[in-house]
Amino acid sequence: MSIQGLDMKFKDYDALLNECVNQKSLRGGQRVQAHMIKTHYHPPVYLRTRLIVLYLKCEVLSDARMVFDEMRERNVVSWTAMISGYTKSGFYSEALSLFVQMLRSGTPGVTGTYPNEFTFATVLTSCTGAHVFEYGRQIHSLIVKSPFELHIYVGSSLLDLYAKAGNIHQARIIFDGLPERDVVSCTAMISGYAQLGFDNEALELFCTLQREGMASNYVTYASIVTAISGLAAFEYGKQVHGHVLRSELSFFIVLQNSLIDMYSKCGNLTYGRRVFEKMPERTVISWNAMLAGYSKHGIGKTVVDLYNRMREENKIKPDSATLLTVLSGCSHGAMENIGLKIFDETMAEKNGVDLSVEHYGCVVDLLGRAGQLERALRFIKEMPFEPNAAIWGSLLGACRVHKNVEVGKIAGDRLLEIEPENAGNYVILCNLYASEGKWDEVRKMRELMKEKTVLKEPGKSWIEFGRTVHTFYASDRLHPRKEEIFSKVRELSDRIKAAGYSPDLSSVLYDVDEEQKEKLLLGHSEKLALAFGMMNVSEAKPIRIMKNLRICVDCHNFAKFVSKVYGREVFIRDKSRFHHIVNGMCLCGDYW
Repeated sequence: MSIQGLDMKFKDYDALLNECVNQKSLRGGQRVQAHMIKTHYHPPVYLRTRLIVLYLKCEVLSDARMVFDEMRERNVVSWTAMISGYTKSGFYSEALSLFVQMLRSGTPGVTGTYPNEFTFATVLTSCTGAHVFEYGRQIHSLIVKSPFELHIYVGSSLLDLYAKAGNIHQARIIFDGLPERDVVSCTAMISGYAQLGFDNEALELFCTLQREGMASNYVTYASIVTAISGLAAFEYGKQVHGHVLRSELSFFIVLQNSLIDMYSKCGNLTYGRRVFEKMPERTVISWNAMLAGYSKHGIGKTVVDLYNRMREENKIKPDSATLLTVLSGCSHGAMENIGLKIFDETMAEKNGVDLSVEHYGCVVDLLGRAGQLERALRFIKEMPFEPNAAIWGSLLGACRVHKNVEVGKIAGDRLLEIEPENAGNYVILCNLYASEGKWDEVRKMRELMKEKTVLKEPGKSWIEFGRTVHTFYASDRLHPRKEEIFSKVRELSDRIKAAGYSPDLSSVLYDVDEEQKEKLLLGHSEKLALAFGMMNVSEAKPIRIMKNLRICVDCHNFAKFVSKVYGREVFIRDKSRFHHIVNGMCLCGDYW
């Protein structure tokens, strides 16, 4: 530039700026711009836009905006580049404001002012928050009037917008209407299902798209692994992991973290630990995922050992979630003294982990599980936070297990004040009263539920077999093999009774005779799923069952006796934890 001076032409500046963009050379770009100013060269829109792109690529948003504001005329590329810069930097309101300015700067049909497909796709990503979703809908109405409604980039952004807003059905309509699909649109749809808990739908779509030859990237695999975690569909999880290995895809940390979580939630900690140990580098999420797996399985000693290793390696600092997981692991693993020691050490060390109400809740859980209910109640009253529903719920659950009606009533009354619409609180109170034969109190709870129109979430259990997820509800009569299944439940019951099993009638919340109570117990969804597993799953493989609520005491005992009498390994994952039953013994130690 210094040699050519005033002889610098468009093509020379263009070549220099392109090289600066490719090399992300901020200093080089600034020198090119300075030369333009000194030589009084008036760059056309294209070169100014290249400068904007360079500054955005070098993450100098203010300089990019300065160049943009100095432009006397702008084209759609200039506007889109600047909007994209704000969006990628997280300045969504600025991106939307600039988009509105763009619309007002001209009218449809005027070259260089109306948005193109890239503008629409970019600005839609700024509308994924609840408070700006309405802007996204307005932009959608503009898109409908434009030629870009069926464009793949725009369609992918639209379905992502609706999926993140929780409107998954509208997202699917957009997806199905796309004339062509790419890995981005497919991944956005699968991810939307997975994030909203539509795990079956995510898995079905993934399988369909795989049959159609869809390409997958690490985000696709991470999304479907999340859905498989929710279903605890172990066989599918292994198949997807195999897909990843065969594709020779680079192992991004986010995908490896998802695999650890998936294997843990499918009850196979060995596979999860194998992924963890082979990781070339780990984040705090990697450690937390592995710790959470052991915690949910009640293997408290391994949780503490892994936590100590994390601190000794001193490469990744434990965070707030790490401490929560470790305290929970100590609680589930009957290691309350070690858990309390770790909590006290954290308070004393001030090592960057800010204690929250959730950490105090873990201490309440530790004390409650140890049967120290009065001490737990005192701790709640003295803690520096206002106790929330989770803390009172933890105490109430402990009172149910230890049959402490006095403290349980205190916790229950507080819960009904805080969460009058939560059916689970009423059910646990009913369980507590029923276990002590206080049927008048049970009836009062039921009447209160009717008065407040509170509906209990129906319990369901499901099991994967033959690439199909079979779901059962209490006394389910919808399964095509229902008669066989009920017959198998009765057969199992008769066999294990001879080995010492006795139905726990306190699990029935109705004041009926014992024969009727036992009949109701045999219809529980966990038993139906277990019977189905006994009928279909090879003896060489464990039976894996998922439950959406906490497993009842009787179903837990039932599964333990079936495991002992028939020599079967049983995994049951309920709402709160994993139950790994071998030879009639459960890792939970009969406390959950």
